[in-house]
Amino acid sequence: MLAFVGLGLYDERSITLEGREVLQAADRAFAELYTSRLAGTTLDELEAFHGVDIQRCDRALVEREPEPILSAADSGTVAFLTGGDPMVSTTHVDLRLRAHERGIDTRVVHGTTAAAAAASLTGLQNYRFGKATTLPFPRAVPGDRAVPGSVVDTIEDNRDRGLHTLVYLDIKTPEGQYEPEGGEQFMTASRAAGLLAEGWEDALAVAVCRAGSESPLVAADRCSALAGRSLGDPLHLLVVPGRLHHLEAEALVELAGAPADAVEALTE
Repeated sequence: MLAFVGLGLYDERSITLEGREVLQAADRAFAELYTSRLAGTTLDELEAFHGVDIQRCDRALVEREPEPILSAADSGTVAFLTGGDPMVSTTHVDLRLRAHERGIDTRVVHGTTAAAAAASLTGLQNYRFGKATTLPFPRAVPGDRAVPGSVVDTIEDNRDRGLHTLVYLDIKTPEGQYEPEGGEQFMTASRAAGLLAEGWEDALAVAVCRAGSESPLVAADRCSALAGRSLGDPLHLLVVPGRLHHLEAEALVELAGAPADAVEALTE
């Protein structure tokens, strides 16, 4: 049995009770921590809290050489741990399909996702979100745009349709390092807003910081203003709203401190 277990959003306590039961009952546990991060904990803390040994997986083990995982699942029960929900990443779908090809039973134990948290914390309605995108760190290459054309196209297309855009923010890992061992750079929502301000200076944006923690921060302002804000520790997300229902508008003003005139301009 290969059980894919979502760890949730922030720390060792974010896993569901069902996920914890599956983890503690497993014969082996593997953790893939390069496609998502739990900013509020470490692998050592995960092991201590749950009372299990967890093998960290790099990209090569999961994507190209998964035989140790599959062999263990062939002869026993394996808990494969990921941040958020385990099936958000296509990498994990591929691993599940490999298991099925070998006749290994699989199971998915869901965890909450950044997309769900962004809607919940901002008060924006989840069915009004369009395609999501990821904003990478700018590359130091002459002539390169600070914001890739694919990101611009996604935001513009969603705005044309009146939909909100969830913008995931880049994590830069030292070259050759696939797991969080220190040295990562996390793009902040304020830096992301500054990059987007080059094209949408007065566009409203909403920063969602430390979702899943006991003290998340949600802050809304025009991109140019949000760029100057200090928003604290990672992880951050950014939402670019489209057209707003009146309840969404009220939520952004009351819960995120959005400027009333910027919200009014987007309200249906």
